[in-house]
Amino acid sequence: MTRNPHYQFVGIHNFQKLAGNEMFWESFKIGLVWAVSVTVLQMILGMILALLLNANLRFRGLTRVLALIPWAMPPVVVAIMWRMLYSPNAGPINAFLGFFGFPSGINWLGSFSLAFPAVIVVGVWVGMPQTTVTLLAGLQQIPVETMEAAQIDGAGAWSRFRYVTLPSLVPIIAAISSLNFIWNFNSFSLVYVLTEGGPGGRTMLPMLFTYIEAFKNRNIGYAAAMGLILVVIVTILLAIYLKLQLREGKEGK
Repeated sequence: MTRNPHYQFVGIHNFQKLAGNEMFWESFKIGLVWAVSVTVLQMILGMILALLLNANLRFRGLTRVLALIPWAMPPVVVAIMWRMLYSPNAGPINAFLGFFGFPSGINWLGSFSLAFPAVIVVGVWVGMPQTTVTLLAGLQQIPVETMEAAQIDGAGAWSRFRYVTLPSLVPIIAAISSLNFIWNFNSFSLVYVLTEGGPGGRTMLPMLFTYIEAFKNRNIGYAAAMGLILVVIVTILLAIYLKLQLREGKEGK
């Protein structure tokens, strides 16, 4: 920032300039792929973990506490930890692969093809506990009598999940997936510490692109226009998604 900033009204110039900025729209596509991938994987893995935690297993209480650990860690600490795990020289992941005879010098965060999937893995890991806890709370609200009645009628485990558990969780799934999508799309600190948008912009999320434009290139007005465009597009996408979910819920009744 400058000590004596000079402001000038430019009307819609920033929006016109933004419309032709291919790098911004490329980061927007990366952000959408990131947010959808992480949200879907968090939902699938969170559902599996919630079903396991809801079962009558030994050490269930300890397992629930351990499942919350990623959620209790600040995103910056998580990113630093995973940078060490992904380290091409002394990372435990490469050491593990080398122990079983696989290539052990992989530069996970520096590879054009591996950096984005590697970052997605971290995003799923850090956000999965929240999804798991929410789904677990929903599972515990399903009446035991309903599950027992379905079992007496001959429904197997998959049929009970398909026709009893899943319909009961639809409102919770709609709510948590919407929130996860917003949080994942707005991710910044995790990816910034892991890759800073590299290599070659392969992990350049829109919030990271906006941050660089605002605080490194000093284009505050241009960055504000980016932020406004992102808010409008995400709001429209969420409105469409929630409308579809509510319509499916009404048709299912």
